Amino acid sequence: MDPSPACPLILTALFDAESAREFQRLRDRHFPARLNIVPAHLTLFHALPGQAAEAIATDLRDLCRDVPSFAFHVSGLRFLGRGVALAIDAPALVAVRARLAAGWRPSLSAQDRQGFAPHVTVQNKVDGKVARALRDALMADFPQIDGLLLGLRLWRYLDGPWEPVATFSFKADVAKAP
Repeated sequence: MDPSPACPLILTALFDAESAREFQRLRDRHFPARLNIVPAHLTLFHALPGQAAEAIATDLRDLCRDVPSFAFHVSGLRFLGRGVALAIDAPALVAVRARLAAGWRPSLSAQDRQGFAPHVTVQNKVDGKVARALRDALMADFPQIDGLLLGLRLWRYLDGPWEPVATFSFKADVAKAP
């Protein structure tokens, strides 16, 4: 799969193209440019064991073939102290993640064993005043983003940048937006 099996794997959700563009637009506008080296994303797992890439890929293929694509919407803001994230309401994604976490529990990092609150970070590692100003601006002009989650994407963490490993699509029969 990849010649660097010691590097951890990251699992993210796969948004429909229009939603992905909107998240990226916000990230490009508000994330410090020198730190904006990965695309806008919703992380399900931050550090899966790289040496288990083949087994993880098999688990993801098996799961995704039975899960239809499903709707999500931005439901609020999360103030991160030095940044801002958009909270994502997607109960089906929470269920997918819980199913994977149950099977992978022994190999999960401490961070990945914590609770899961789906979000897309559009700003991070800025002064608190800058983050509060963005939070206030987004509260006044709340981003209405509704879309579909189409699958999962596996990445290899390369000490900063991410390298795509594989994409796993959900079933083609799409659940309707609420």
